[in-house]
Amino acid sequence: MFRRREPVPFAFLAEAERFRSNVTPPPPERATAGQIAGRWLMGLTIVAALVGSLVVGTPALEQDHLSTPTQQSQASDGR
Repeated sequence: MFRRREPVPFAFLAEAERFRSNVTPPPPERATAGQIAGRWLMGLTIVAALVGSLVVGTPALEQDHLSTPTQQSQASDGR
């Protein structure tokens, strides 16, 4: 393919480790009480939804067929 003959203009990227900024970033904003309560409620809602889906779905996953009577159609009786 084609080669560039000019020097790479981004040579400073290789030396980026030597340059450190002395400017500190601003401290993160503190969450308000409403935001904290909203996060808790969202977490509780998600956990309650997962638990509810397990409670509703568990009977469908059981292998106990003895407690439920099987129904047969009249066509399979042979009468």
